[in-house]
Amino acid sequence: MEKLIIRGGKRLKGEVEISGAKNSALPIMAASVLTSGNCLINKVPNLRDVMTMGRLLANLGAGFHYEDGKAIINAERIKILEAPYDLVKTMRASIVVLGPLLARFGRVRV
Repeated sequence: MEKLIIRGGKRLKGEVEISGAKNSALPIMAASVLTSGNCLINKVPNLRDVMTMGRLLANLGAGFHYEDGKAIINAERIKILEAPYDLVKTMRASIVVLGPLLARFGRVRV
């Protein structure tokens, strides 16, 4: 579509369903590390990077479940403060986990 022409002077009205975005979901998933309860994140796209972030969080000790565009993360039992290189190297966004880990535990290692 090159342009959108609206004629008439009538007020536009309606609703638009907003889909999820990977670049929004990944930092939100990482921020779940700051809590010790369940985090429910809606409209999370089913993409490789999202699943890699879930595996990274699970590797640290968090619970991760994904179903029908919803991610449930529970970071209560995080004990490992080192992000494994084999997961970090596959996704640039994995760096966003470092800040929440450092804020919550005072140390982190990659």
